[in-house]
Amino acid sequence: MKRFELKFLSLAFLAVFGLYSCTDLEIEETDSFISEGFQGLEDPQSALNQLYNQIGGQLGDQANTYALTSVTTDEQLVPTRGSDWGDNGRWRKLHQHEWGFEETDILTPFDQWNSDQLLASQILDERSGATSDVAAQARFLRAWSMYMILDLFGQVPFRDTQLSSSTVPEVLSGAAAVDFIIADLDAAIAGLPATAAGSGQHNKASKAAARLLKAKVLLNRSIFESQLGEPSPVNAADMQEVVNLVDAIAADGYALESGYFEMFESGPDTETIWFIDSGNIGNRIFNGLHYNSTGLGGGGWNGFSTLAEFYDLFEGDPNQNRYASDLESARIDGQEERRGGVPNIGVEWTGRPGSSDANGIYEDGSNVGNGFLLGQQYSLTGAALQDRQGNPLEFSRGFVDGNGAPSLINNSERTGIRLMKYNPRNGGGFTNHVIVMRYADAHLMKAEAILRGASGGDATALVNELRTLRDATLLGSVSESDLLDERGRELYCEWWRRNDMIRFGQYTRQWEFKSDTETGNAARNLFPIPLPQLLANPNLVQNPGY
Repeated sequence: MKRFELKFLSLAFLAVFGLYSCTDLEIEETDSFISEGFQGLEDPQSALNQLYNQIGGQLGDQANTYALTSVTTDEQLVPTRGSDWGDNGRWRKLHQHEWGFEETDILTPFDQWNSDQLLASQILDERSGATSDVAAQARFLRAWSMYMILDLFGQVPFRDTQLSSSTVPEVLSGAAAVDFIIADLDAAIAGLPATAAGSGQHNKASKAAARLLKAKVLLNRSIFESQLGEPSPVNAADMQEVVNLVDAIAADGYALESGYFEMFESGPDTETIWFIDSGNIGNRIFNGLHYNSTGLGGGGWNGFSTLAEFYDLFEGDPNQNRYASDLESARIDGQEERRGGVPNIGVEWTGRPGSSDANGIYEDGSNVGNGFLLGQQYSLTGAALQDRQGNPLEFSRGFVDGNGAPSLINNSERTGIRLMKYNPRNGGGFTNHVIVMRYADAHLMKAEAILRGASGGDATALVNELRTLRDATLLGSVSESDLLDERGRELYCEWWRRNDMIRFGQYTRQWEFKSDTETGNAARNLFPIPLPQLLANPNLVQNPGY
């Protein structure tokens, strides 16, 4: 892509100039450098706690990794409303697939996940003397971190902590990276506890978490090993192993559960396999709510929205999405449970655990709906809310500028359907409980593996088992397209949309506001290797197309 060549040369020059112009240059410990004389960690348990905290912060963020996995798809986008959310086109470029080398949302995840896997390797260094349980946790987190790097960038720099710090890290890609990750996961499965489903003790890795991640690696192996070429044929043995892994997760008591939005509260359930407790779910709540939606947290930030075409994947009236009276009442627009609804009044406060009261009458935040917020929004007392200019606060399906033309700039405060998977009424947005893995994902991976040739059940029956619990119409049969849509409906805003779209060959298709010149561009299946890392590690090679 020739338009990037000048940027590359300019950044390379600046990097080299910086090396000669700084008289007090300090090299920070990153994926490419490690402090001299590493002899092991004094307290590997504390290092593991630090690692969990780091990963929790990364997964709780609305930018960086989350932006790459969600905003670059049809699932979410962030229009500019007046001067809000302009950020030099940061969000628009991701959704339109027009990112370059310099995007902070690309630079930061590369550094973060590589830093995480290095710390995990230091914990696993025999000189650190980690206990077997700490080592098993570290192996899982190293596998997770390397999986994220491989998925996003296609190449994983790896430093052997036993080697001299002057040694340039080797780079794993394709089959070598997959094999390394799987070896770590096999060791993790052997050493991790079999945490009971529904125990609520899922803020650390378990056998089920390691099995789910291994199943995901196997399901994506043909993509990872081909990089940007034609995917290699799906391996039948891999698909059968996916089924076996999911069955092993179920044997530990994990199962589908009714009450879709209740799973995103902090209480225990049989679906949650891994959640993070060091990240703030406020990012998932306030980034889409209007400033006047609730008084909790100082109000919403009025940014993140979804495309009407993604909303239309769900059953129900395309133009409205209402609850009968409040969050406890029936859906009245023919919508399936996962689409949620907009209440027309708050919920009476009863002292429910995790809730707070507004003037002793209503639960704080209970006027905010679940799922997809479309149309008129209401206050706790049932009054129709207004935007800051006094217009009815009606969230619309489309994104238009002041002239009514489709656009991602110069939008009003009211454009776009908002997504609300976590509700502010449950802890006001400050409960540290962001779900990373749950059983419904594993259940749908099993259906996909069977669709791709494994034995062990019927893909349509498995999908319909889930749809029955979600109050959705049963399907007569399931194609690959149907399965991708079902994963979108079940797992929206849970990290997996980009990964799924790539595996099903849909990430490069057109959607609203994607650049016409980028539609069909397979280079966008991977993000570019940050230029400073290319300069620091000659074993890295820039991804094709950049």
